[in-house]
Amino acid sequence: MGLEAEIIRLSQELGEALAGRGWMAATAESCTGGGVATAITEVAGSSGWFDRGFVTYTNEAKQQMLGVSIDNLLRHGAVSEVVVLEMARGALARSDAAISVAISGIAGPGGGSDDKPVGTVWFAWVDKSGRHHSLLARFDGDRQQVRRQAVRQALSGLLALLR
Repeated sequence: MGLEAEIIRLSQELGEALAGRGWMAATAESCTGGGVATAITEVAGSSGWFDRGFVTYTNEAKQQMLGVSIDNLLRHGAVSEVVVLEMARGALARSDAAISVAISGIAGPGGGSDDKPVGTVWFAWVDKSGRHHSLLARFDGDRQQVRRQAVRQALSGLLALLR
């Protein structure tokens, strides 16, 4: 199955799983630029399970919209486990969602470093009961490929936390 077909399948499965629980989802996205929210809302009826998406591309947006601490941004950088966990928790706190995903990474072609090369993406998933999971991924490919792989991973992680 191709990547795009897999994203569509995951979005449909996610919708069914959320609807089955009566839960809404929220997204907090940086490097994907709203791609996860777009994938979710491609599914008809998604207004029944998708509450809102935050696209927080800058550090200022992460602070203002999601309550990410300047201290963590300065100490760990936007592409870090502590920041994506704060982003995911902030999305839950600022929405009517019961589950959220946060993504922050380096899609390229520039912006990478030795310890955080292009393709480095951090994910965090949090639900209203306090369960959470985080993941560091390193994707190959160009900017578009990194972003699409990140969308797929974000959707997969939401489904995994729901199960």
